[in-house]
Amino acid sequence: MYIALISIIVFICVLLVLVVLAQNPKGGGLSSQFGGSTSQLMGVKRTGDLLEKLTWGFAIALVVLTLGTHMMVDSANEGGALERTINEERARQSNLPAAPSTLPGTTADTTAAIPGAAEIPAMIDTAND
Repeated sequence: MYIALISIIVFICVLLVLVVLAQNPKGGGLSSQFGGSTSQLMGVKRTGDLLEKLTWGFAIALVVLTLGTHMMVDSANEGGALERTINEERARQSNLPAAPSTLPGTTADTTAAIPGAAEIPAMIDTAND
């Protein structure tokens, strides 16, 4: 059932892309390229209305089906354990030790010493030499 819903979602996505590409707010678009002038078959206003209604219908269907697949996955996980990816399972099953709080060879004090004015060397101008 899940794969069938995903297939329907992909089909609706393709139809939605085609309907959106067929529209052009300035009156051109792909709809005028198929069959010459569409105003002979249907009025320009009616063509725009039809494409707009199809766009809204496909968009609403896409949202409803997407939420439906999300509900299917959530209801399947309620009865048992949550599904984990392979990497999550391997990380959970590995017996690696925890990371040390300090690196080897360092102390726990992480404050850096600021040098005094006497320790800063004087700058020598070598550009004029």
